[in-house]
Amino acid sequence: MSEPNRQTYRHNQLPQIGILLVNLGTPDAPDRASVRRYLKEFLWDPRVVEVPRPVWWFVLNGVILNTRPARSAKAYQKVWTEEGSPLLAISQRQRAALAEEVAKRFGCDVPVALGMRYGNPSISSALAELRDANARRILVLPLYPQYSATTTASIFDAVTAELRHWRWLPELRFVN
Repeated sequence: MSEPNRQTYRHNQLPQIGILLVNLGTPDAPDRASVRRYLKEFLWDPRVVEVPRPVWWFVLNGVILNTRPARSAKAYQKVWTEEGSPLLAISQRQRAALAEEVAKRFGCDVPVALGMRYGNPSISSALAELRDANARRILVLPLYPQYSATTTASIFDAVTAELRHWRWLPELRFVN
């Protein structure tokens, strides 16, 4: 959670426009425990699984999280690279390329942060990074090819859930 009392206006510093790139997410490592944490966060999202919560809690915790993590970890081990998860590595390269392209086209540095809807780096940590860069206007750019409640709307939920803890709210624009 952010520390709302530490958010103050910075005098003599121009406010920034920041870009928040968001992708689905990935486990922290290709092992059973990491995959279990990732699946629990992902599959507990009511935008992803629209089943009454009490029923889904028993299915998720009683069946899925006891069987799927080991099998999924083996699949992740097959695609994991020295850079880590392919999705995270590609997303980090996209973040760097976008920051470079924006600087080249507009002649100024625009902070670009990467957040994953599930896992790390989190949307909360990415928003904090933009706040620390004095981004007062934030463009939220999901890295999905089209809108879906399970993807883009879930990002909106996560961004606004984090901002509920902030004293100062940035101007937001969502691309969907």
